[in-house]
Amino acid sequence: MSLLRITSLVCLALVLGACQSLFTPNMRSPLQVERDASELIKPGCTTADCPLVNIDTVHFPTEQKLDAIVQRTLLQLTRTDSDAPLPASLKDYQEQFLSRAQGRNSSYLQAKVREQHDGIVVIELSSYLDNGGAHGNPGRAFINYSRQQQKVLTLADMVVPGKENEFWQKAELAHMGWLASTGMNKDTEFMQTWPFKRTPNIALTYGAVILKYPVVTIAPYSMGHIELKIPYPQLNGVLKPELFPGRG
Repeated sequence: MSLLRITSLVCLALVLGACQSLFTPNMRSPLQVERDASELIKPGCTTADCPLVNIDTVHFPTEQKLDAIVQRTLLQLTRTDSDAPLPASLKDYQEQFLSRAQGRNSSYLQAKVREQHDGIVVIELSSYLDNGGAHGNPGRAFINYSRQQQKVLTLADMVVPGKENEFWQKAELAHMGWLASTGMNKDTEFMQTWPFKRTPNIALTYGAVILKYPVVTIAPYSMGHIELKIPYPQLNGVLKPELFPGRG
């Protein structure tokens, strides 16, 4: 093969590789993230404890679909009634909340990128609603966004078909480990009052699969949001192989 022929083939390969990089997102490179924080106080209020809405969220300039998902999930955390309609936007929520807020009522919403790895963006969302009671109402949620599939992964997307019950068995083992680490496994009353339950909040972090629980689900309010961790080796044959860190 002539030197000219070899040179032409090398150049063609470089061009094709460049084209592929232009049209296929590089999953090794994290998405660009922009923070957007604001605080709005009830108009006309002059007291020390004015009602307010504090929002600290993130935007993805190259992934507008994910932007919309984050906003919708934050708005879902504002619901006090599961059947209530969602505001059209975070700005609308601010205005609606402050129009009704009294005393020191306040609302805090936050979305942050917890991790990015293997083309998966893990976003943790938090809320705190203070209606003036003895304590506020905190909320949590996770988004596991697959850049390759352009969708939020549900548990059904994560586990091998037919293995969902086995996943929860592994979660229950993690719960037993948490009880032992806190010494609560020696408290019969605690274990009867706060048995293991399932949670919708699951995160595919790099170090382990994390389950986060709403307050007063598996522990009293004072213990906050409990996190259980399932190491990936325990999920062999349960979690889809491509979702193990480093295999995607």
